[in-house]
Parts: sequence; C-alpha cells; structure tokens
Amino acid sequence: MRELILGGVRSGKSRHAEQRARELSDDVVYIATARPRGDAGMAERIAAHRARRPAHWQTIEAPLELARAIEAHSAPGRVLLIDCLSLWLTNQLVAGDGATEANVTSESLEQARTGLVDAVAAAGGDLLLVSNETGLGVMPMNALARRFCDEAGALHQQMAERCERVTWTVAGLAQPLK
Repeated sequence: MRELILGGVRSGKSRHAEQRARELSDDVVYIATARPRGDAGMAERIAAHRARRPAHWQTIEAPLELARAIEAHSAPGRVLLIDCLSLWLTNQLVAGDGATEANVTSESLEQARTGLVDAVAAAGGDLLLVSNETGLGVMPMNALARRFCDEAGALHQQMAERCERVTWTVAGLAQPLK
C-alpha cells in the first residue's frame, strides 16, 4: 500500500503519517529528507520530529538519494515513512551551493524524479509519502519559487497516480481524497 499525505505547513501531515506507520507495522524505517543548512528554525523542526519517533524506528537520512534509500530499505511487512517529498525537491533544485537560483537542469531533475517514481512503484511493503501542498497560494514572483511550485505539482500528480491512497490534512484532520 502506498499513501501520499499532503497538506500545508503545520497541517498535521507528519503526525498523521507517524500514526499510520504505528498502525501498520512495528518495523518502520523513517526516511528523512530535511537538512538544517544553518537554519536554526529548521534544526528545531528536525529535532521535534526526531523526538516524536519511537526509539525502535530506524532513521535514514536521504536529502538527495531518496530513490536509492527506498530501494535499499523497502521490504514486505515494513513501512517506509518518507518525510518529505517537497524538501527532497528543494534539495534537488538547490543541489550544490544552496544558492537562491536553481542549480539543476530540467533533464537532471526529470531523471531524479523518474527514479523516485519508479522506486515508489517497485517498493515492497507499505510507503507513506509526506509532502507540502503548495498549489493553493498565489503565483510566486521569484523564478525559483515558481519552478518549485510547478515541479511539486508535477511530482504530486505522478505520486497520486501511483498511490492507492491520497490523504489531505488540514488543522490536524486527515481527509481521504483517494
């Protein structure tokens, strides 16, 4: 079973995914994509997520090589909780120096996304894929932000096609879409 869990910032999507993981199996691998990059606020968020996880869950850091992490750790009876796709996409877009302009070509991003979609489709066990929905706001003025929104929308649509379940979270409430 594959489930895409979407929502805005602080919508409760990660907590929902963690609860679903607990319900599905005791064998959980949490694949984290966040990087603090010198940002104290992001470091605090990462610490809060770590503190909520049960001690027996294995954590894998995969800010860029998410497809490989899924391929290496998926197994029947195991849950992979990936948190989150939108941070992975950000990491892809600013790979290298972390500048405010995209450092990745469209071809290399498409290759990374295709690899991820293929890994999700081929994975054994259960997958819970968390991501920030960005398509509800105004069109950003910044070129990188516009590209991120476009790429996130494409990624979410591809994942939704391959997932048996899609859940929308808002105010801590999970609403099934598919």
